Amino acid sequence: MAAAGVLLFVAVSLACLSVSGERSFSIDYKHNCFLKDGKPFQYISGSIHYSRIPRYYWRDRLVKMYMTGLNAIQVYVPWNFHEAVQGVHNFTGDRDLEHFLDLANQTGLLVILRPGPYICAEWEMGGLPAWLLQKPNIILRSADTAVALYQRGGYFFFLVENEYGSYYACDYNYMRHLRTLFRFFLGEDTVLFTTDGNTDKEMTCGTLEGLYATVDFGTDTNVTEAFSRQRRFEPRGPLVNSEFYTGWLDHWGDQHAVVDAQKVSRVLGEMLTMGANVNMYMFEGGTNFGYWNGADHDTRFRSVVTSYDYDAPLSEAGDPTEKLLAIRDVIKQFRDIPSGPMPPATPKFAYGFVTLRKVGNVSSLLNTLSPLGPVKSQHPLTFEEMKQYYGYMLYRTTLPRDLSEPTPLISPLNGVHDRAYVSVNGVFRGLLERDTALVMNITGQQGDTVDILVENMGRVNFGSKINDYKGLLSNLILGKDVLTDWKIYPLDIDGAIAARWPHSDSRKYFPTPQKEPLPGPAIYMGTLQPNGLAWDTFLKLYEWTKGQVWINGVNLGRYWPARGPQQTLYIPGPLLSTSLPNNITVLELEGAPAHLRVLFMDRPQLSVPVQ
Repeated sequence: MAAAGVLLFVAVSLACLSVSGERSFSIDYKHNCFLKDGKPFQYISGSIHYSRIPRYYWRDRLVKMYMTGLNAIQVYVPWNFHEAVQGVHNFTGDRDLEHFLDLANQTGLLVILRPGPYICAEWEMGGLPAWLLQKPNIILRSADTAVALYQRGGYFFFLVENEYGSYYACDYNYMRHLRTLFRFFLGEDTVLFTTDGNTDKEMTCGTLEGLYATVDFGTDTNVTEAFSRQRRFEPRGPLVNSEFYTGWLDHWGDQHAVVDAQKVSRVLGEMLTMGANVNMYMFEGGTNFGYWNGADHDTRFRSVVTSYDYDAPLSEAGDPTEKLLAIRDVIKQFRDIPSGPMPPATPKFAYGFVTLRKVGNVSSLLNTLSPLGPVKSQHPLTFEEMKQYYGYMLYRTTLPRDLSEPTPLISPLNGVHDRAYVSVNGVFRGLLERDTALVMNITGQQGDTVDILVENMGRVNFGSKINDYKGLLSNLILGKDVLTDWKIYPLDIDGAIAARWPHSDSRKYFPTPQKEPLPGPAIYMGTLQPNGLAWDTFLKLYEWTKGQVWINGVNLGRYWPARGPQQTLYIPGPLLSTSLPNNITVLELEGAPAHLRVLFMDRPQLSVPVQ
């Protein structure tokens, strides 16, 4: 927990902006409301995640929220986003929390801050840094050994933990520790709260004396019953729905989630009529760039898609939707909203087709992608043991004997986390997948090289399985043999591409033309020529299978059109150059199409098209 204290202290130091004048924020238990500057106050808020939106667009999104009629926003602080490496804090660029909070303040929006340390949010490991898993058998979110006050600049309400009642540990000592930590940094005048799902069990384990208990629920819940449950835990004070769901998330393989705009506006009106305070989750979802998507694990592991559009009032690209207009019409009935037009959608452009060319198979590029070379180990090591927390690692060994007949390669303990791409002597043979495909057959000769590229698909962000180690967690068995004598290559693909590879060495990469690209993990490259515009666009990888895309060194996230529902990747215009060639790099893990084309479109496609 000491590390959590460090992050909170950093956030406090950043966000404590002094302003003149007396300000106050408190709970009026007698009149069941909040008091702001001594007067009754009802907040109408929307969730927005600065970590999922490019800094360039922060002001645009906040202004649109303000013009909708919101008087507050709700913001998570992902610990791992700011301390991906233990002891190294980053609050610059797209991680500049102080700047984001200052923009909200300038826009006229109050801030409900949710610094965690656990946030869920369908974010990698729920915001907890993966380096915590270096401690064997650590019990996360337990007592196992962003902030600013409204009085100081417009940040008034602080969440302690997040939906803790849904977590198995139910550790009140942990919650008391967090309460003490927050009070130490924020003082006694700060209003601290919890939020939990609308069940007795969740409210029982997630609430604690000294932390104001709120609930969260969506459009299919009876509003009166939900607030009656809050009343059983908070007999007096304001009614609060801290997460009113305007939409929902997508996993790979799901149908794209949609929540009806009229249901959202109807239930919102019902809550506001009761005098309740409401935060809409999400108001804009944004994008899980890079490796920041989370995952769920109920009956099996299910990874969250790259788009966090969430069917929210502002789209993934920040565009106003019909749902936003319906919400604004409801808010008009309860408070004066700013006059003037809603800022328009950001301009989009269809840049057209670009044909890529193959750089090489991943296994042939290890000198570039793993410059420090391999670590030798008798048995497999996890990502965490290798201190390679995200992305990909390659495990290499040799066949212990001749295999003239197809022989099963087995992950007997379901130890592939999360997806493994298997090649023998550079020829792709198939894959193993967590919870889904635990065996495959291979053939070969004694001494043949076996390469297993393992992909971390995002750590579980909710529930009891958030201790989500990655890589090969246990031995693999080939027939009757346990595979040993591994060379393990941590792959720094992002570092190489950020240094302008492979485009800086493009003269090297003209492989022998092939009628069909061979299957298996490989790197492809291409260039989008400038045309004087740097407008938003959407990348469609039609007939590509699964992988990762970088534009000008920036990791856009994962694509998997074969699994769906998401078919395009959002590219913010500021990533593109108006005058220089734009470098495209693709890691295709399974099989590229013969045409090797990608398409830049002017609109998203977040659901599988009807055949």
